[in-house]
Amino acid sequence: MPLFYEALATLPLWGQGRPEDHCGPGEPSIACRISWATTHNPDFTKFFSTWLDRPLTALVQISITLLIAMILRHAAHRLITRITLRMSEGTMPERLRERTRTIFDGSPALISERRRQRAQTMGSVLRSIASILILGTALFSVLGTVGLNLAPILASASVIGVAVGFGAQNIVKDFLAGIFMLLEDQYGVGDVIDVGPAKGTVEAVSLRVTRLRDINGVVWYMRNGEILRIGNESQNWARTVLDIPVSPDEDVDKVRALLKESAEALAVDPPWDEIILETPSVWGVQALTGDAMVVRVVLKTAPGKQAEVARQLRERVKKTFDEAGVAVASPPA
Repeated sequence: MPLFYEALATLPLWGQGRPEDHCGPGEPSIACRISWATTHNPDFTKFFSTWLDRPLTALVQISITLLIAMILRHAAHRLITRITLRMSEGTMPERLRERTRTIFDGSPALISERRRQRAQTMGSVLRSIASILILGTALFSVLGTVGLNLAPILASASVIGVAVGFGAQNIVKDFLAGIFMLLEDQYGVGDVIDVGPAKGTVEAVSLRVTRLRDINGVVWYMRNGEILRIGNESQNWARTVLDIPVSPDEDVDKVRALLKESAEALAVDPPWDEIILETPSVWGVQALTGDAMVVRVVLKTAPGKQAEVARQLRERVKKTFDEAGVAVASPPA
């Protein structure tokens, strides 16, 4: 091989010297060094250094930057998808599962759908954030490689961002409220919530709107940013509060005993024994007027089951009162 280069050195186009002599002022680039090592032609090396060196070097740097950005983006998306998939399937450590277990877990189908929607929405948000950060950093690196002055671009982007922020502040408000709602797990699919203008069962949750259906079958779409307060009737446990009006002439102790008997019988009767979580309690006279005496009885129930328990208890109280000869009065106004 040395004999081959010695033979080439005798040719008219084979130049002598070092790349520093022909690659222009400053430290020669890797591409110019390769050009000189490949050709040893001073004219071609100067031409390459003048016209091709910087574009090819910039193209290589841009390609490497974009390749690294795409690899990082793909890896981040895979990691986020794997984490959210585990969230949606409910595969968590047993210690954490015991810490987060509620008194009444509810329907497995609703829990699965709630986890799936929450994980899907959070995964979409995290993937978008990762893409913006990675590709945005790569874009600015590419612009710097091309030689553009980034200061005016950043200033223009700031002005545009402020304008968009003012114009779309309601949408931004909805998205931020939706993100915090999901992170704090304020409610989910299957929960019965009261948001003020509407009350019903949550059917779908997204970052911008919450869809719920009320007892009349009307579907409500509530913007997350417009929800000022939320009453969730489906978390951990609920309570049935039943006020029974009777004649003020009735014996209070007798009415209390009858209510306690009816409530305790309901609490041990299947399938209500799995829904009623504690021994019922008769709190006593809640209101007293000339026309009625209101006695309150309360039962701690599974979340979302308080209405069913209340209806069943009313039926039993009515039968018990009829057998005991106790008349139900009109409730006080």
